[in-house]
Amino acid sequence: MLQQVDDQGSGSDDQSRASFREDLQEFLGREAPLHQLDDLTKVNPVTLETVLRCLQARYMVDTFYTNAGCTLVALNPFKPVRQLYTPELMREYHTAPQPQRLKPHIFTLAEQTYRNVKSLIEPVNQSIVVSGESGAGKTWTSRCLMKFYAVVAAAPTSWESPRIAERIEQRILNSNPVMEAFGNACTLRNNNSSRFGKFIQLQLNRAQQMTGAEVQTYLLEKTRVACQASSERNFHIFYQICKGASEDERLQWHLPKGATFSWLPNPERTLEEDCFEVTREAMLHLGIDTLTQNNIFKVLAGLLHLGNVHFADSEDEAQPCQLMHDAKCSLRTSASLLRLREDMLLETVQIRTIRAGRQQQVFQKPCSRAECDTRRDCLAKVVYARLFDWLVSVINSSICADPDSWTAFIGLLDVYGFESFPDNSLEQLCINYANEKLQQHFVVHYLRAQQEEYTLEGLEWSFVNYQDNQTCLDLIEGSPISVCSLLNEECRLNRPSSAAQLQTRIESALATSPCLGHNKLSQEPSFIVVHYAGPVRYLTAGLVEKNKDPVPPELIELLQQSQDPLLTVLFPPQPKEKTQEEPSGQSRAPALTVVSKFKASLEQLLLVLHSTTPHYIRCIKPNSQGQPQTFLQEEVLSQLEACGLVETIHISAAGFPIRVSHQNFVERYSLLRRLRSHTPSGRHSLCAARGRAGQLLCPEEATLQTVLQDLLHALPALTRRAVTPADPLHCGKTKVFMTESMLELLEDGRARVLEQCARCIQCGWRRHQHRKRERQRRAAVLIQAAIRSWLTRRHIQRLHTAATVIKRAWQKWRVRMACLASEELDGMEEKPMFPVPSSLSSSPLPPAQARLQGAIIRLWPLGLVLANAAVGVRGFQRKLVVCACLQLPLGKPSNYSVTTAQDQTGIMSIRALPQGSIKFHCRKSPLRYADICPKPSPYSVTGFNQILLESHRPVHV
Repeated sequence: MLQQVDDQGSGSDDQSRASFREDLQEFLGREAPLHQLDDLTKVNPVTLETVLRCLQARYMVDTFYTNAGCTLVALNPFKPVRQLYTPELMREYHTAPQPQRLKPHIFTLAEQTYRNVKSLIEPVNQSIVVSGESGAGKTWTSRCLMKFYAVVAAAPTSWESPRIAERIEQRILNSNPVMEAFGNACTLRNNNSSRFGKFIQLQLNRAQQMTGAEVQTYLLEKTRVACQASSERNFHIFYQICKGASEDERLQWHLPKGATFSWLPNPERTLEEDCFEVTREAMLHLGIDTLTQNNIFKVLAGLLHLGNVHFADSEDEAQPCQLMHDAKCSLRTSASLLRLREDMLLETVQIRTIRAGRQQQVFQKPCSRAECDTRRDCLAKVVYARLFDWLVSVINSSICADPDSWTAFIGLLDVYGFESFPDNSLEQLCINYANEKLQQHFVVHYLRAQQEEYTLEGLEWSFVNYQDNQTCLDLIEGSPISVCSLLNEECRLNRPSSAAQLQTRIESALATSPCLGHNKLSQEPSFIVVHYAGPVRYLTAGLVEKNKDPVPPELIELLQQSQDPLLTVLFPPQPKEKTQEEPSGQSRAPALTVVSKFKASLEQLLLVLHSTTPHYIRCIKPNSQGQPQTFLQEEVLSQLEACGLVETIHISAAGFPIRVSHQNFVERYSLLRRLRSHTPSGRHSLCAARGRAGQLLCPEEATLQTVLQDLLHALPALTRRAVTPADPLHCGKTKVFMTESMLELLEDGRARVLEQCARCIQCGWRRHQHRKRERQRRAAVLIQAAIRSWLTRRHIQRLHTAATVIKRAWQKWRVRMACLASEELDGMEEKPMFPVPSSLSSSPLPPAQARLQGAIIRLWPLGLVLANAAVGVRGFQRKLVVCACLQLPLGKPSNYSVTTAQDQTGIMSIRALPQGSIKFHCRKSPLRYADICPKPSPYSVTGFNQILLESHRPVHV
């Protein structure tokens, strides 16, 4: 019976394996849609092989970025792809409402971090950790991220002037070529490998605009100045000054064409980074003037000539080693460029000064050839290290903002990649140790912390096994015994170090560590550390000396005596120590080793990373040769295993990367309850009053849970489907867990509700504005009507007043004219009339003509008066009026003619004619049109003057 159960169990296992193989073959058989999978969490099933095939398919169609849950996978194309990093594409990702819906890109992650800084929900500092092997493209990725933030966060719309914003952006971007020229070198795996670690803080003000930056560096590989592996090169700056210097500069720096230098291997190789003009221009933008630049390059040329100083073995140990024949010229040139005395430089390198005893007696001992080479190399390394630190301080002083002007930052960590060479020393140990710490930070922050948090919050979670590298870290930095502690202990012991002895101590003290390996076939003393990225063999020879990093005090004293202005700044004089008054036990402080200093700086960096919200970019190198369109599965597979990408995909696919506290969730999404009707009482109310475990809650928590449950039940209206337990949202004890898709739905629903509210507010406001405008229009109409009526009444009153004045003036004028006429006739009424001629007396006139003649005789003085007016009704002329008034009708009525009195003789007037000229004085009326009779009748005779003026010829009656 037991055998049957076992058979059945084995049969079920075989069936499950067969079904899994079928699923795998079905997935791998779909070659066409593989390159369309933007997120590796959509791969089903998730295995190393399926992930590898998906990345390969995307790489072959020039798609180099793929999401892997919380991590962005970046494949190095090994060719320029300009269209992927244009400013237009940066602005497209920056202005997109939801950048995560666009194609995966480093700009998507950069925009997410930028929006998180100004987010309303728990805004905190952000950091981006760019990891990967050497040559995977970490430096290029960091450079593109800086360009993105310089474009979107240092826009001319800042509170500063556009010129200042442009200066900040330019200086931050110009720090890259300077740092790469002095800190990067060509290695076996990468032509532009960072030989130092840097953490760049991009400082943002309250308006989320970049105001400055700060650069922190870690562990510069200064040994590369004097020692380079085969097929590798020195730092880029040495090749730049040798290839890009002008003829005058070559004469000044003693760098003739075709000159060979021991510390400048492979000078025939020409790389893209060998651009001297770009470095000089960037230094000029950072505030380093041309004179200081020439001084820097002169010191670097002096170091190159110092590398050609070689010594020969001395036959007598009591005598110092002599220079080689061709090294004297190099020594003289180096001393001249460094502005040191040639004899003092040679003596300091050849002779070692020893202080011993309580009295600190000074002894001088000639150095062996190896010691002379070591002291020469130490001199060059300390000068270059001080120069590099000085450049970093100058860059920070140029781009760093005032502490009061920025409130948040985005950190970019570009650390050296994992390295494994045939011969590895202390530099590779520190580099791989830093990568182990960063991997542990990722494991602790994302993988382990996520699973532990799910357990505490009461989520139903199926745990995923992940690779934890804590045992490797315990081997390197653990307490009380580790590789670092043994190295530091060897440095404190005053005895010559032995490579074999150090190997024995490490193997015996750390034999129980599973991450310590042994290589019995190695002819050189070494030990193996099994890192997360693979095993690495470290040679013990030279580890202790490099860890001590001894700088003889006589070398520092020599450099302090230099007349060069730059070396004077790099090596300022220090006050002498009072060693005589100090006790013997306190006369010497314990020296800091390279490992201890690097460990302290690394811990400080991790403290900064833990205080931020980290984001991860995994750079993958498709091949070691740097060839485009070449995807070597074995090399990529080892990188995928080392970084634990498959475990990350598993947890990201099954987990909830978005975690928001209940309070923040309710504050942000409480308005989603508008999308549905009120929650009915019953089972839902009971669920709201109790916790997930069935325990009663306090009133505040019960209210919060009620609102929270209302929000959760509002999701069907948001998603237009029923909410099931498999939905990507879970309510824990203190937090709400959701996926990116659910967060997008919630944000869409919130935007929809806000849009509805905005429309309601707009409708109310527009209605209010319309009513207000109507009231204003009616009021304006009333005011206009009142004003117009008042103006009309006022105009009519003025017309009436004017008419009254004119009427009164006309009446006064008529009365005055009548008075004048009556006065003229007063004297005439008492005198007899002229004798009537015989012709008239013999033939009497008809009654009508008699009456007309009588009226003429009576009214002619009135015409005489009117004739004297300056302007009459129709422009009277005095001559016509006088003639008409004095001419009397004679003869028959039918042919009666009027002639002027000037042509006749006799009496011309009833009064005596005046002698001389006659002037009639008549004042003109001040009123306009006063001499015009208003509305005269065309058929009525209005005055004698008008009758006289109607005709200029004799009138026939």
